[in-house]
Amino acid sequence: MANQPTHGPQPSDAQRRPFELDGARQVLVNTPGVLRAWLAGQDERWTHANYGANTFSPFDIVGHLIHGELTDWIPRAKHILERGDTAPFEPFDRFAMHAESEGRTLGELVDRFARLRAESLRALDALKLGESDFSRTGLHPALGRVTLGQLLATWVVHDLNHLHQLAKCQASQYRDEVGPWRAYLPLLPPA
Repeated sequence: MANQPTHGPQPSDAQRRPFELDGARQVLVNTPGVLRAWLAGQDERWTHANYGANTFSPFDIVGHLIHGELTDWIPRAKHILERGDTAPFEPFDRFAMHAESEGRTLGELVDRFARLRAESLRALDALKLGESDFSRTGLHPALGRVTLGQLLATWVVHDLNHLHQLAKCQASQYRDEVGPWRAYLPLLPPA
């Protein structure tokens, strides 16, 4: 395929940002609003469809984010601050949302996520973290020793990853309908 589009220059190491809490918080505070604006008024053809076996639908994504607010980010940050790497974190069930979201509407899930995220950010603020705290270590059950800074940076990228996944899921609903333009849409798998 001639004339493949380019996606601009990749950031150099000098352009990448080291972790800093205020910048991370800017992304974390906006995710619930992004989800609310993106998914409001869409019917189940858009919100409950996925893009293949073992993939999440938008409904699943919001449920998964809720489970993370309850069991992952703040609980693990507190674990690092209180116990360090003396004991591993509780394992995270990436698929717990299937049972936890049953019987709920997407609107209910988005509202719950927004409430939980606000609580998480208040809890994060209450930790009064300083720069030296970001190097404190914890023990991930699969990854081994991790730092608090890495955990918090992962929280941000996790949000962005699932927003990308949501876009991929919804774009995939028209993967064949776009015809030859598919070659210019890297969000879709190649034809």
